[in-house]
Amino acid sequence: GKHWCKLFSISDIKNQKTKLIRKDKKEIHVMKSASVIREKGKIIGAVETLTDITELMEKEHQIEEFRRELQSEYLYEGMLGISPTIRRTFDMISNVAASDAPALILGESGTGKELAAHAIHDHSSRKEKPYIQVNCAALNESVLESELFGHVKGAFTGAYQNRKGRFEAANGGDIFLDEIGDLPESIQVKLLRVLEEKVIERVGDNNSIPVDVRVITATNRDLKRLVDEGKFRSDFYYRINVLPITLPPLRERKEDIPVLAETFFKRVQMKSNKQIYGITPQAMEALVQYPWPGNVRELKSAFEYAVVICSENHIGVEHLPPDITKQASYPPPVQGKTKNLNEDKKQVLIHALEQANGNK
Repeated sequence: GKHWCKLFSISDIKNQKTKLIRKDKKEIHVMKSASVIREKGKIIGAVETLTDITELMEKEHQIEEFRRELQSEYLYEGMLGISPTIRRTFDMISNVAASDAPALILGESGTGKELAAHAIHDHSSRKEKPYIQVNCAALNESVLESELFGHVKGAFTGAYQNRKGRFEAANGGDIFLDEIGDLPESIQVKLLRVLEEKVIERVGDNNSIPVDVRVITATNRDLKRLVDEGKFRSDFYYRINVLPITLPPLRERKEDIPVLAETFFKRVQMKSNKQIYGITPQAMEALVQYPWPGNVRELKSAFEYAVVICSENHIGVEHLPPDITKQASYPPPVQGKTKNLNEDKKQVLIHALEQANGNK
């Protein structure tokens, strides 16, 4: 006949995606490669390989769905939320970004202070300029001073050459000073001058260097109490506390927990090879009821733990970290006619089949 297989005219087909219908009517995606076999120039047969790529295609669809979600109205510069509380916070961040005054971000550990600081920068007129971050608690006093303001050659042992500090590096942009509550008083005095006079001095040098930097600070400590106790300079406190932003703890915006949970689950699941398709209602209820002392960071860690522990198709209460499971309230056992373990197992299986619409 005239309808020969295309393979015989082109000799081979490489990595062609197609779909097949299995006996059970389920559609699967396959990658197909085929080639004719020749002997002395004469075709004596053909070979074809089929690779099931259904799982790979599902992953691609999940990634695309997740990409769309990341562009949804729930997202604000890496922060997620639908609650009125967090939406007001997002509005406040945008308003603060429009100003050039010092901003102070307050919030418990894990509430997203770094994300908020970066959002201020990204929404400001300085967004094309440098954004420099310094953790004030990570360095001792002498190292921190040199880190912030730089030093000149010979200023101290080991100062073999002149060095620019973070403020000079941030010139024209923003500098984010995290954990400002841990700042030594001597550095507070020097930073006060930077805020008031817009100049810095390198360690070991008396020459003033002008800098144009907007200062963003953050802390999880009660600065007002530290001021009252004489542990934090009041003049410095009032200078950095021009535009305060308070990030709410997760327990005060419970309606955001399902949105965050689904997002973190999908992020962790995409990195895993496990076939886990979702979160059970009981697990989600446990997540909503838990007080989250570690806030959003703790919620993210909970899913990293759960995906490692889970060996089933859905994350249940039993797969969540111990701190959450011990606070979760389990429903009382069903009272009925079950008299032995085998009967109990039967009822559980029947219930599971009903939930899965008979899909084993």
